Amino acid sequence: MIAAQRLKERGGDGGREPSQGAAHGMTVNNKLKYSCLVVLVLQNASVILCIRYVRTVPGDRFFTTSAVVAVEVLKLFTCLLLLLIQKRGNVKDLAILLYDSLVTQYVDTLKMAVPSLIYTLQNNLQYVAISNLPAATFQVLYQFKIFTTAIFSVLMLRKSLSRLQWVSLVLLFVGIAIVQVTQEGSTGQDRVPGQNYLVGLIAVLVSCVSSGFAGVYFERILKGSSASIWLRNVQLGIFGTLLGLGAMFSKEGPAIMEKGFFFAYTPMVWTVVFNQALGGLLVAMVVKYADNILKGFAASVSIIVSTVASVQLFGFHTDLSFTLGAGLVISAVYMYSLPRTNPDASPGQMSSLGGTKLVG
Repeated sequence: MIAAQRLKERGGDGGREPSQGAAHGMTVNNKLKYSCLVVLVLQNASVILCIRYVRTVPGDRFFTTSAVVAVEVLKLFTCLLLLLIQKRGNVKDLAILLYDSLVTQYVDTLKMAVPSLIYTLQNNLQYVAISNLPAATFQVLYQFKIFTTAIFSVLMLRKSLSRLQWVSLVLLFVGIAIVQVTQEGSTGQDRVPGQNYLVGLIAVLVSCVSSGFAGVYFERILKGSSASIWLRNVQLGIFGTLLGLGAMFSKEGPAIMEKGFFFAYTPMVWTVVFNQALGGLLVAMVVKYADNILKGFAASVSIIVSTVASVQLFGFHTDLSFTLGAGLVISAVYMYSLPRTNPDASPGQMSSLGGTKLVG
């Protein structure tokens, strides 16, 4: 009887302990989710504002192609460090892993050249777009990547969209159109001399298309193998660095040879480089700890933050039309990120459709 009673009590205690552990785990997970949300909002908004500032402030201009290379190198070494940590600091094990993944399975590695090329192009186009568009306008127009991601996901991954998501894409089109018409009809008081709105518009649209294709292509490769996200980022970083160096020397080689790779690199430029590298790696953490709703909130809130900051920092003026267009875009981002109510839909079905790519 005593033994039975003790067994019963232990069973009761055992039943309570997992419950308390689960509650603690949920609390920690929620903290991680909202921490990721805050960091992602700040990163999304600050990187646009910082690039806008360093590309419009009077003085010597740094070479944007060198900044793209610096970002790729920084991400590459960060991912190598993370892989080394996973190997408990064993350099030999890391070398074996890299040799097997990069050399032995070279065909698999070569597949990463495609998204790497596109991400390198996209990063350069972002500098062009932000240099020719107000920061708030760029943030709104850049949400067009949600539409391109959706289209490529339907075509390449055979994914289906809910009615609410199709409605959100229509709202996205309408909102972006309103913002575009507003900016085309602007008197130019918010623009810096030398800016070309048409060039910025073309750059951001091409960047959105490339972002959608590269994100879906990367997802297809990632889900088709057991390689970790950090290893894939190493592969991307290698190709990104090589392609970035090629673009740098072909476009600005003589000037860089004369003035140096880090010419006009101010503390703010270094902030941009570290911020962009952080953004490329942060999404992996967001995917792990957060969800599509939080990613939608992050994109939406970052638009508001960058708009408010643009008013204070750059004298950007908002009117009723811009506010309406931005509001429609924010609503579309949120609606598109809502999870499906269909119980038959797989939990990971919308991993790439939240408008956030895993890398770059």
